[in-house]
Amino acid sequence: MTSSHCCCAVIAAAGSSTRMNLKTSKQFIPLLGVPVIARTLSSFETAEEISSVVVVCRPEDREQMGIAVHGCGAKKVVAIVAGGSTRQRSAAAGAAAVPAETEWIAVHDGARPLILPSEIDRCVAAAKKYGAAALAVPVKDTIKLTDGDRFVVSTPRRELLWAVQTPQVFRLNSYREAMCRAEAEGMDYTDDCQLLEREGIRVRLCRGSYENIKLTTPDDLIAAEAILRRREEFS
Repeated sequence: MTSSHCCCAVIAAAGSSTRMNLKTSKQFIPLLGVPVIARTLSSFETAEEISSVVVVCRPEDREQMGIAVHGCGAKKVVAIVAGGSTRQRSAAAGAAAVPAETEWIAVHDGARPLILPSEIDRCVAAAKKYGAAALAVPVKDTIKLTDGDRFVVSTPRRELLWAVQTPQVFRLNSYREAMCRAEAEGMDYTDDCQLLEREGIRVRLCRGSYENIKLTTPDDLIAAEAILRRREEFS
């Protein structure tokens, strides 16, 4: 893979897992016997558009993360780095550790272990065509915009609303520049697309899957295992 096509995935796995009511990281929770992070890494290992992977985790998890990476045979992983105090700072730490030949960066939530390699490849291909891309799905519910007192202000057109997922893929130089500007201006985003949007860069949404859920609460674990069982039935 030439340098102009090299895409490094940064797996953001440094969250506190507080909504899971856990003392340890949710990245190591077994889903049908396989740790969350191992399932996530397996998809990026298989994705053809991904040349390398950087894992960002909590400082206290680095040893256990190394064991997990080795255990699942993730050969594309080139670094395991400690995250920062926020999602944005953790992503920045990951971006700083990508290989020198990297031109594209695919930022993905470690807690989205049901991502498929084909979805990763499709999103990276869209980014290379349009300059930036993110997986997303159309919202199913009618959304209400409210004021501070929970009174409805307006109802956006549902057909224009999408729920963004990850991976989110950008040119590395553009991403780093946007990250530096946000940091200098004291901005802190939980979504990487916002960094590029603020710079006036258009992000193309690539149709994802409703199965690409993020594990946030214990109920999500039940849903994830149900999806995995169904996949096994039809595989």
